[in-house]
Amino acid sequence: MSEFALIDALRARTSVARRDVALGIGDDAALLAVPDGQQLVACTDTLVAGIHFLPDTAPEDLGWRALAVNLSDLAAMGAEPAWALLALTLPQALPRFIDRFAAGFAELARAHGVALVGGDTTQGPLAVTVTALGCVPPGRALTRRGAKAGDAVFVTGTLGDAVAALYGLRDGNFGSGRTTVAPALLTALNRPQPRLAAGLALRGIATACIDVSDGLLADLGHVCALSGVGAELDADALPVSAALAATFEHAACIDMALAGGDNYELCFTAPAARAAEVARVLAQVPGGVTHIGRIVAGSGVVARDAHGARVVTRSAGWEHFAR
Repeated sequence: MSEFALIDALRARTSVARRDVALGIGDDAALLAVPDGQQLVACTDTLVAGIHFLPDTAPEDLGWRALAVNLSDLAAMGAEPAWALLALTLPQALPRFIDRFAAGFAELARAHGVALVGGDTTQGPLAVTVTALGCVPPGRALTRRGAKAGDAVFVTGTLGDAVAALYGLRDGNFGSGRTTVAPALLTALNRPQPRLAAGLALRGIATACIDVSDGLLADLGHVCALSGVGAELDADALPVSAALAATFEHAACIDMALAGGDNYELCFTAPAARAAEVARVLAQVPGGVTHIGRIVAGSGVVARDAHGARVVTRSAGWEHFAR
């Protein structure tokens, strides 16, 4: 495909009509109408082959995932998604790859009313960069800076599934007695579900929020650092899926739940007195919401088992340039 045929194919496959798009794909830049009384929320993530995804990842899954990781960032801010930009670097512009990639991207975009309004295409090693844009009323955004000693710590859904699938695909570590990755774990890796509804519901309730992309310990650590507090987690309270529990021993499940990346669940804090309200407003979130610990005076994040002993993990979470 030529570059312009590639762009036309992406535009055709990912079309989502929005009245706030005054000018979309095809010009030097997009023209977007930010609604009155709203602040613009913007985030960007890059996925590089061999670093963020395995080279043989299905194009449909790559398209979905590239958008999902950005929508997860908007969810963590309590923002409503609206538009996206896509920068796609390809070794070759193969029509079948483009069609399948666009199908996965469009499936998630349409589910959340996100319009692709521009971007870039270039030749090189496979990499995908998405910029997602959304809106939130002034003063209503969730941030990492508001956690207070005495707050409860919560997380949506379950933790550890995606990294378990990665261990299986990359290292052949399929768990006890298995020769393939459990389908539910594979879905968690390839088709993460951004918790946008949860983020919207937590406006005015959560005191701080972050999406769990690099691992619970690492990401909650960011909240603690910016809020000037510490956190204590109850390791046995961490939500683990039935698929993960059936595949790995308990200690391995806890390790992956604490340190494994690519969960894209929301970890947030809220006053302990509002725990029942949190459960009520998030009752419809798949996997629900779990109270996993507390915010304390001090710094850092510590996980303890039922006996009060500190849980030591193989890593503290994912960090670029640390390897």
